[in-house]
Amino acid sequence: MKYQTAFDTSAGNISFENEAFFLKREDGYKLAWSDSLIYPGLSSTDRVRVSTTQAKRGEILDRNGRVLAGAGVASSVGIVPGELEDRDNAIGQIAELLTMEPEEIEKKLSAKWVKDDSFVPVKTLRKVEEIELMSLEPDEEALKEHERQQRLLEIPGVMISDMEVRSYPLKDAGAHLVGYVQNVTAEDLEKHADEGYTASSVIGRSGAEGLFERELKGQNGCRIYIVDSDGNEKEELARRIAENGQDIKLTIDSGLQKALYEQFQSDKSCSVAMNPYTGEVLALVSTPSYDDNDFIMGLSSEKWTALNEDENKPMYNRFRQAWCPGSVFKPIIAAIGLESGAIEPNKDYGNVGLSWQKDASWGSYYVTTLHAYDPVVLENALIYSDNIYFAKAALKIGAEEMKNSLLRLGFREEMPFEVVMAESQYSNTENIETEIQLADSGYGQGQILVNPLHMACIYTAFCNKGNVVKPYFVYCPDAEPEYWIPNAFSENTTSLVLEGSKKVINDPHGTGYAAHREDALLAGKTGTAEIKASKEDTSGTELGWFAIFTAENTVEHPILIVSMVEDVKERGGSGYVVGKEKEVLEGWFGKKE
Repeated sequence: MKYQTAFDTSAGNISFENEAFFLKREDGYKLAWSDSLIYPGLSSTDRVRVSTTQAKRGEILDRNGRVLAGAGVASSVGIVPGELEDRDNAIGQIAELLTMEPEEIEKKLSAKWVKDDSFVPVKTLRKVEEIELMSLEPDEEALKEHERQQRLLEIPGVMISDMEVRSYPLKDAGAHLVGYVQNVTAEDLEKHADEGYTASSVIGRSGAEGLFERELKGQNGCRIYIVDSDGNEKEELARRIAENGQDIKLTIDSGLQKALYEQFQSDKSCSVAMNPYTGEVLALVSTPSYDDNDFIMGLSSEKWTALNEDENKPMYNRFRQAWCPGSVFKPIIAAIGLESGAIEPNKDYGNVGLSWQKDASWGSYYVTTLHAYDPVVLENALIYSDNIYFAKAALKIGAEEMKNSLLRLGFREEMPFEVVMAESQYSNTENIETEIQLADSGYGQGQILVNPLHMACIYTAFCNKGNVVKPYFVYCPDAEPEYWIPNAFSENTTSLVLEGSKKVINDPHGTGYAAHREDALLAGKTGTAEIKASKEDTSGTELGWFAIFTAENTVEHPILIVSMVEDVKERGGSGYVVGKEKEVLEGWFGKKE
């Protein structure tokens, strides 16, 4: 709410319109709402003062109560103008140390409110704690920052004081997930005119900070009172108590979030993790990333330009996009084929070698695969990741059945999730247009694009007797799992696909065998998707995928992880991703309550 006041001291009246206040009465303060409250008895020398109490912004917490966004301390570098010696030279030194232009500093010092003894804030810097400097191997960046601040303090007129700021402990590991706040702009104040923002407010710009802005921001308090000509308070007229923002507790496990980030931080990648039995989303990671604390300190134009022009796109949120899935899509095709009757799980499709085409109408186009094996049945096709088997299966399923089955699985619709994700697609048009496109769709190529969280949700059907779990992001200790797509597949279908997916991880011939563990029964699927400008393109890149999950609901820490890495060609394909996720699982299964 915004105060609308009309002052008329010569007439002795003050009018408060359309607001709730605590009004001072003889029997104490009383909450009142009035379209027009008139206060009589002001003298011509009295003045009305309005003071605002800033509401405390709520914290964002992980599932274990660890802070993802909360109050932190930074160093505010300021100048006391009257203490500057050789002003021009001093401002030049300060500007150089703070990577600012001298004109920026002069502009701040020339503000109307500034007096010789004023502390004029110039820039916010990272607070370097003594404990950081005393460690056996102090952080190099901390040492550099400490040295910079010491040099600033050597300049007469410079002061550094502590100030409370928003802080993001996960830094780069959580930036795309948590987001950041910034000071409101004139445009913000106009857009949110009746929502209680002031010129000193902050507003969530991205991630959870933006998503839960309304809950986090709280409501500022306000006090209206009368002072006499000497500034002495005569009477308090109205008060609204500040309401601090709500804390938001997420389902995220910050340890897992950080572990996934550290494994993939040098890649262009994304990872999602969830509990496949409850729908709790445990991690959402995009790499490369950026430090959201930089937005609190104030990004220089050079840093902002560097972030936006970096060819690896650190500001690009990859977990919200849809990607070509490759062979990680095969368990889904297997389930669709079994449901439609197009796949008979024990029927031998016959070994046709490493390349195949339906007939001469395909011209020079062949489907290729990497391994020959016998017998060519569903379970072995999953173990060896046989493109030819699933291309044949897709043709038997048929374009119309494939389209309708994928629509039932949530393709071309927005996911029921707090964070908006890109919609998955089966084609660039309304239909699967050609026989070759249909065949390629069978092994996750063609024009298939899938969001990683959507992929993870469909995989939950193999853990829940055919029911696709609804993902959620806000922690609730007693939440019962909800199904986004009940009975997506039959229990018999999911049992067959699950057994094949177990073999992918636990059979020595399985493409995901490197992630096999003795202490937990895992299932999953690898995938490598070719990204080419045309069918003839031989210089295209590859996306590597790996989906892996606990195959028994009795495990102490159930988990399902789906990761995608760009540019894995010549780097081991999906095997590169398997190795990374294996390391994450080492930490996950070693975790203690």
